[in-house]
Amino acid sequence: MRRAVCPGSFDPITNGHLDIIARASKLYDEVYVAVMINQSKKGLFTVDERIELIREVTADFGNVRVEAFHGLLVDFCKQRDIPAIVKGLRAVSDFDYELQMAQMNNGLSGVETLFVPTNPTYSFLSSSLVKEVAAWGGDVAHLVPPAVLSRLTERLAERRTQE
Repeated sequence: MRRAVCPGSFDPITNGHLDIIARASKLYDEVYVAVMINQSKKGLFTVDERIELIREVTADFGNVRVEAFHGLLVDFCKQRDIPAIVKGLRAVSDFDYELQMAQMNNGLSGVETLFVPTNPTYSFLSSSLVKEVAAWGGDVAHLVPPAVLSRLTERLAERRTQE
């Protein structure tokens, strides 16, 4: 069975992320979406909420598994017999950092990294940008799946009432 992993924080998952996962799901028998746990960062959504949202928006693919991970991605890969990491590249600036990570991961464990150019429609897109625009009342409906838009709108409204 050919397996790959798409790692990230996905806070929240965007249409750009979804595009990369969908494309990987056509190339691999099984695609893991590894949701990074970074305890030093306070996300908008908890890791469990992110996992739930990703499972919901990838359910139709049929070959996507979603799990949390903490620590080295290569350890996640080793534990699940995953030989490849699939990463989307938005711009040349992404490449410098991602190349270093790919070389480190390969040197540590032999895991390969495959870079997929982002669909130009999403070349500017990031979770941080989506959260910022939405927090200021901007329309992000075309940037995230409908289920994510609904939860994002709810969460931002909750935060405004707490302030």
